[in-house]
Amino acid sequence: MRLLFLVFYGFSESNGISKKIRYQIDALRQGGLDVRTCYYEVRPDGHRCWMVDGTLLADLGSGLVAKLRKRMDFSPILRYMEREEIEAIYIRTYHNANPFTIRLVKRLKARGIDTILEIPTYPYDQEYQSRSEKLQLAIDRLFRHRFCRYIDRIVTFSDDTEIFGRPTLRISNGIDFRHIALRHEPPSARDGLHLIAVAEIHFWHGLDRLVEGLGRYYSRQPDYPVYVHLVGPLSGPREEQEILTPLHRYGLEQVVTLHGPLHGAELDALFDRCHLAIGSLGRHRSGITSIKTLKNREYAARGFAFVYSESDADFDHQPYVWKVPADESPIDIAQLVEFYRQQSLSPPAIRSSIAHLAWSEQMQPIVQYLLSAHRHE
Repeated sequence: MRLLFLVFYGFSESNGISKKIRYQIDALRQGGLDVRTCYYEVRPDGHRCWMVDGTLLADLGSGLVAKLRKRMDFSPILRYMEREEIEAIYIRTYHNANPFTIRLVKRLKARGIDTILEIPTYPYDQEYQSRSEKLQLAIDRLFRHRFCRYIDRIVTFSDDTEIFGRPTLRISNGIDFRHIALRHEPPSARDGLHLIAVAEIHFWHGLDRLVEGLGRYYSRQPDYPVYVHLVGPLSGPREEQEILTPLHRYGLEQVVTLHGPLHGAELDALFDRCHLAIGSLGRHRSGITSIKTLKNREYAARGFAFVYSESDADFDHQPYVWKVPADESPIDIAQLVEFYRQQSLSPPAIRSSIAHLAWSEQMQPIVQYLLSAHRHE
């Protein structure tokens, strides 16, 4: 079966979402599908292009007209699918339901193309904060139910059996173990505990709770030092204020390091210096109580014990996980230190506990659905 995997933006080697999409595509191919990847790219000369697997599909030009064409004109994609006899499409949502994307999926439906929509985070309304984001969300909310009329199945990492009136395929975020390095044995924590959090830092990651907790910990003049390594950009003014304000107020500049984005060998080396990983601590801020984040799985694949606040059925009962309350309380660093001291599982043991979360297994329900739907046509 020939499938087009459609992404409304480009790829970045240091971006975790880009890596995830590559792993998903590889897993679909392992399942026997002929997958082509269509994505949007802005070239150095300012030209906006639709690409398929590194080959130019359509040059939309530059400037305002090109920006509008990107949002309104999907005819190059439709022509490609007809020419290549594409039988199914997997769309990664950009929360961009509007009359133009509705026309796209309506035409796909009319041609008998199986259409799957992935919604990585659900619900997502409260993740939109800026004025421009809220405008995009308002348009999406106006049209998303009509858009989903032409969707056959929605892939979700939540526990929902139906979203926007359409049945779901429920999976977990997966792991491609070939691309995630297993950490070395943890260094001695005798002289201090090193915590690491890797994310494009948004308010729903709740890392301000960690910094505030660290400030309160040091205000009691402890004998045992704790260090925090934040890896990734602070995504906006709100995040800068929430992280930097307590950092400066408590004078934590010597124990909190803002590394910015890291990837590859540089990130692996930093992981090997650290003892414990920090997941999301504020998903409740965006109205989410249950989610299966990619980051939790990456930490486990590296062999780390870690901390988070949401519900994640794959990890909630694991001995190497410390769940903190899903509220605004500062993280109790003394308790966190004690949790780490009680850990006994080796990195290989932690990694082996999630063997079933390989992408090749997680994408199987999608492969099976598509092949079954195709057989019954």
